[in-house]
Parts: sequence; C-alpha cells; structure tokens
Amino acid sequence: MTGNERRKLILEELQNSKTPISGGAFAKLLEVSRQIVVQDIALIRAQGIDIHSTNKGYVLSKSGISKKVFKVIHSDDEVEEELTLIVDLGGKIKDVFVYHKVYGLLKAELNIRSRLDVKRYMDEIHSGKSTPLKNITSGYHYHTIEADNDSILDLIKNALAERGFLAKLQDYEPVDFWKE
Repeated sequence: MTGNERRKLILEELQNSKTPISGGAFAKLLEVSRQIVVQDIALIRAQGIDIHSTNKGYVLSKSGISKKVFKVIHSDDEVEEELTLIVDLGGKIKDVFVYHKVYGLLKAELNIRSRLDVKRYMDEIHSGKSTPLKNITSGYHYHTIEADNDSILDLIKNALAERGFLAKLQDYEPVDFWKE
C-alpha cells in the first residue's frame, strides 16, 4: 500500500468514525508502525485537513470551514498582492510553510483575514526584522487557506493561477495537495 493510499484510508476511517481512533489501531489496521501513522497524520494536516489528537486517539474536525493548501511562488514585491488577492476573495491565510530539502517542513502561523492584517504583516516585513519564509526555498511556499465554502477556495485557486502564482509540485514533495 502506498503512502497516498494509507492516508486516504486514514481519512475515510476518521470520516466514518463517531469515536476517536488511536494511533495503535491505525498501525494495526494498516500494518505499519505508529511512527508511520504519526507521519501520515502530519501530512494529512499539512493538506489543511483538521485532525485533532486526543488522549483517546485521532478525531476529524467537523467544522463548516473549508480548507485547502496552495503551493505558490512569487517575488518579494508580489507578497502583498498575493495576500490581498486571497483576503479580497474571502479567504483567510492560516499559515505559510515550506518544504526544505535539508530542514524539512518549516511553518509559521499567519491568520491573515483582512487588508488590515495584510498591512500589519507587510509593515513587519518591511521593518527589516525578517524576510518572508519563502526566501529559503527560492520563492516556493505553501499557504493553508480557509474559507466559508469550497466555491470560494476555487475562486482563490483560479485567481492565483491567473496571476501566475500557483506552482507545480516537485518529485521530492510528499503530498499532492491538489489531488481531489
């Protein structure tokens, strides 16, 4: 069974379960170690799927918020345009993360949901305190975007593509975030 097949099965089990499912139960079901299950859960979460860890196991959040991860690339001069495009269409930029070939996954919470939040973020970046996380991966990065529904996420995806901000996934990236 491939990693994608395992993660799909984990999601199906969580969607159909009314009670938490332990890592040990998943390990037994999938015939893998608990460490593999933990890694799979982390990759599923990176797709923007809200899975909670409880003392009794994993549960899938049933919130009405839609989430999707977008891989994007652009210059420093286009950061504000990208963020504004997303919030103007009704999206909330939950985070930014990169997959670095040496350092692995590096992530920062953003929680940007308005033009005012974009302005505050840009003021911090322009103050010289730091540079965008994307700069350690030649401009490539990901955002988890939340919206009230999937239609809004589709509008955001189309707008990012139209502007040339969407990026192609590479072979070393562990998850195809756009796979339906």
